[in-house]
Amino acid sequence: MAANEPQARGKKVLLAVCGGIAAYKACEVLRALQKAGCEVRACMTASAERFVGAPTFEALTRSAVCDDLFGNPETAIPHIDYAEWADLALVVPATANVMAKMAAGIADDSLTATLLACSCPVLVAPGMNVHMWRNPATQANVRTLQARGARFVLPVEGRLACGDVGEGKLADVEEIAAAALALLAEKAPEQDLVATRLLVTAGPTHEAIDPVRYIANSSTGKMGYAIAAAAARRGAEVTLVSGPTSLPCPEGVRRVDVVSAAQMHDAALAAFSASDAAVCTAAVADYTPARPADHKLKKAHEHLDRIELVETADILADLCARKDGRVVVGFAAETNDLIPNAQAKLRKKGADAIIANDVSRADSTFGSDTNRVAVVRADGVDQRETLPLADVADIVLDVVRDRLRRR
Repeated sequence: MAANEPQARGKKVLLAVCGGIAAYKACEVLRALQKAGCEVRACMTASAERFVGAPTFEALTRSAVCDDLFGNPETAIPHIDYAEWADLALVVPATANVMAKMAAGIADDSLTATLLACSCPVLVAPGMNVHMWRNPATQANVRTLQARGARFVLPVEGRLACGDVGEGKLADVEEIAAAALALLAEKAPEQDLVATRLLVTAGPTHEAIDPVRYIANSSTGKMGYAIAAAAARRGAEVTLVSGPTSLPCPEGVRRVDVVSAAQMHDAALAAFSASDAAVCTAAVADYTPARPADHKLKKAHEHLDRIELVETADILADLCARKDGRVVVGFAAETNDLIPNAQAKLRKKGADAIIANDVSRADSTFGSDTNRVAVVRADGVDQRETLPLADVADIVLDVVRDRLRRR
């Protein structure tokens, strides 16, 4: 491609403009996308039109704005036709209200109906007051949309229109346009795991001391959920056996919820009987109280001086013992001697590979959105740099795919 040739010529972008003070910046995003060669159409809420009129976007796009489900001069079913036309839907500025509707599947106006009908990638650029952005409901909606595959250009910190200072300010126009162009340039995930039945374990386990107290660890399940989501996108039939976590189930994934190590052991073995491969990311408790109380223990007269523990069943080892030609990949979360410990685990368990990560590092600890892993196999160690969880997930799935192909 010549240096002066638009990089996204012929790509179609549906610009969904919501009712925020930053709605005027959607015009600048539109022009940046057109400069890159994109064809753009606009969809607007009634509130957005209070900030910037529909004629502005009609003049810029030379196409009717989708702002009503009835009376569109170009189509009788605008929300369907606009959705099917688009290669990318870009929501800017995304308000808390519209994100909540997207997360809940509400389609009570032309914009949300169109977004609900979209099968193309969706990029969301939020812009709102700092308190609205920080609200747990908004953050939960962001996580839900991300779990379903929506991408985000997160807001930045700055002085907001109301005078408050904090995160919530719409990201720079250049950053939003660049993210949209990058997403348009992405290839669809290769369907290299079609007809593969994959078991993924994720999250912590909770080992009961009494009905209200338990032993656990800091695992959030993010890595396992990222692997399950990526595997589904690559065509696998995924069963996710999950310990307690607040994460929404990835789209297209069957989730089995468990609490204890014993429950996870039983669920994992049951799912593995009908699987081609397993990826064990769960941080399963190594020990569980031998005799959990059947009532809440009272400190005044039931002193908990010690807890007698017994070892839990080894899920990874038991899956490996039942491999019979199938692929099993485990994880090793370590705080020291990362590679030697992972190599020892590989030999002891009999896994095809161990994914080792140092959880003492801020960039690969429990709850981080990045991970720095080493792929440990019998034939060597492949150390990777710190990457987003989605990229690490594809590294792990490449290991599974390659082992399956060899067999």
